[in-house]
Amino acid sequence: MSVPVRIAAPTALVFALVLVLSACSATRTKGEGGADKRPATAGHPVAGKADAASGVVLHAERTTPTDIDLRWRGGGSGASGHVLEFATDESGPYTVLQYLPPRVTSYRHPDLIPNTTFFYRLRAFRGPVSKAVSVTLPKGELTAEAENSSHDWLPARKDPKRTVPGRPLRSTGAGAPTGFKATVKHANGILFTWTDRASDEAGFLLEARTRTGSAYEPVVVLDPDVNSTGLITLPAEKEASYRVRAFTYGERSNVVRLTTGESTGP
Repeated sequence: MSVPVRIAAPTALVFALVLVLSACSATRTKGEGGADKRPATAGHPVAGKADAASGVVLHAERTTPTDIDLRWRGGGSGASGHVLEFATDESGPYTVLQYLPPRVTSYRHPDLIPNTTFFYRLRAFRGPVSKAVSVTLPKGELTAEAENSSHDWLPARKDPKRTVPGRPLRSTGAGAPTGFKATVKHANGILFTWTDRASDEAGFLLEARTRTGSAYEPVVVLDPDVNSTGLITLPAEKEASYRVRAFTYGERSNVVRLTTGESTGP
């Protein structure tokens, strides 16, 4: 059982979570090298090797001494999105910065440590989604009673009653989660449950599309075999549509690296 953590946690949400939960560490993945050995500078980021099937070309630019902008292109169709990762050593470990939908092709990594070399890479992820459900939360903020309640519904769980003999995502594209349900717990909280029908997933992504949003965005990444999680919502999510995706990882992009400059702060 683990606490669900937002893929990108705004300050307001972090504050809300702190009310009821302890913090969790970021996702780290094993490094696989790939960058060449030439020195990197702000004007000449170094590109390494990519998977032959990737086709995604990653570029990096130091826009201030401690801000790095990343852009990418290519990749073709079929990917459900990309995972952007960074490390401070060529061999890793790499830390996940963000799970991104396929339409997103840029990211700013701000406020970095001065005089430090950073390595970046993208990995594709793909997998089928459940049917979506629409949720309208009660108006207003949490009541004192709701805020002080146990929130035992919030941690991610693996319930064997909602797991069936799975199908492989990687070879068939089948295995979409079924029976996806949303239960409103209070003005800022929703419990999601579903049936796991995949056999080789790397995890699940809870995705949301707000009332004014044009597309679904990954909001929480979950471990394999999880089939229940709670979510503390943002103000924009009072009315939103949600779905869950079983996913596997695909090809990698090239690796780029840049070294930050001197800090200009106080």
